[in-house]
Amino acid sequence: MSKKCLRPLLCCLFMAALVLPQAHAKPKSSTKPTETFQHRADAQQLAEELAQQLSAQGLDPKWVKNAVLKAHKLPVVVKLVTPPPTGVAKNWALYRSRFIEPKRIQAGVRFWQAYAADLARAEAQTGVPAEIVAGVIGVETIYGQHKGNFRVLDALVTLSLDFPSSHPRQAERQAFFKGELAQLLTFKRHGVNPLTLKGSYAGAMGWPQFMPSSWNRFAVDFDDDGRIDLLNSPADAIGSVAHYLKAFGWQTGMPTHYEVRLDPATLQLDDLMVPDILPTFSVANFMAKGAIPDAAGMAHNGPLALIELQNGSSPASYVAGTENFYVITRYNWSSYYAMAVIELGRAVAHEVGAHAR
Repeated sequence: MSKKCLRPLLCCLFMAALVLPQAHAKPKSSTKPTETFQHRADAQQLAEELAQQLSAQGLDPKWVKNAVLKAHKLPVVVKLVTPPPTGVAKNWALYRSRFIEPKRIQAGVRFWQAYAADLARAEAQTGVPAEIVAGVIGVETIYGQHKGNFRVLDALVTLSLDFPSSHPRQAERQAFFKGELAQLLTFKRHGVNPLTLKGSYAGAMGWPQFMPSSWNRFAVDFDDDGRIDLLNSPADAIGSVAHYLKAFGWQTGMPTHYEVRLDPATLQLDDLMVPDILPTFSVANFMAKGAIPDAAGMAHNGPLALIELQNGSSPASYVAGTENFYVITRYNWSSYYAMAVIELGRAVAHEVGAHAR
């Protein structure tokens, strides 16, 4: 499936597309009151457009316009999404060390032990392994410890109007955030006050860091209390992450990746990298181009992708990614992110098993 086709659905994916490895840094928010947007012509136009759009969904146009125009500009948010200087090398080893570390693993063990029944039920219903769900929540928020302290309304209005012009896809990103702003305001229809919600600098919320459109489309009431609460219900977060990955094509029982060896004599690296992380090659074609998977990978029934993980000035690491690896990147468009999720979840599962023995 192409990125173009996926774009209307992609909600949690934006941060890693901006910059790696800063994508999951948890900045100390600077959210002191700043100027509002009420005197800006472009803000007034945006407020009018949203008021007209959302009035058809039952929202009071006056309330919509007031919410947008009284949002506070957050210069720190603009700074955080500004692309880094060119030439900054990606580094998997460094990126990995930020997530696969004792504090996060032990938090994951406590999370797993507390919500084992919910993780098992989510896996039974969706086929998404408990360790993958645990990996996602651990990478996103250290199991609810860092859910963000920016007012989401302020962040989304700021990014809708003042997204940095230095970004190569400024117009596309501004449109993305305008859509997320509209989705946020619709929370009011479900009894959630969108003006008070806190989240990340890009507007992601709760234990799983769902963007507003992800919340509206994929979140589930997994604890059966009659409401969806990704801010305070770990059970809802577990069910929602599993539902999200299932919706994007998770296949029960399929590994995420295999070990791979590159054969210098037959390697056609440029050809292998053309599809990027999209699984495209049959096992036979993969091997013919010099990428030799391990024994389990040779028996894989489905397409593979060669996943390259750069290590700064050191040699890159490679794995053979399956369609399930690609599904994890639909949560965040980054192979580095996907590997961090996989390895953190695996480390937590290992420790849980060790505690059980």
